[in-house]
Amino acid sequence: MALATLTSKGQITIPKVVRDSLHLHTGDKVEFVITEDGNAFLMPVTKRVDDVFGRLHKPGRKPISVEKIDSMIKQKMQATFR
Repeated sequence: MALATLTSKGQITIPKVVRDSLHLHTGDKVEFVITEDGNAFLMPVTKRVDDVFGRLHKPGRKPISVEKIDSMIKQKMQATFR
């Protein structure tokens, strides 16, 4: 198990073993995902918008609101970490 200490400024250093396992490098982005049961997961943000732009477009498909997309993502993340 890798431990980190929270500083008075709310900062932590991600232990090297975790950085190596997640292939994190200086300047990479990470996301904290909080589940309904109060657990927190650190996930690397691996794709930029430019990398995936347009991949979901299908002619004739009705648009989905941002709120609906956010809700669907939240449900999927919660199901993943149960």
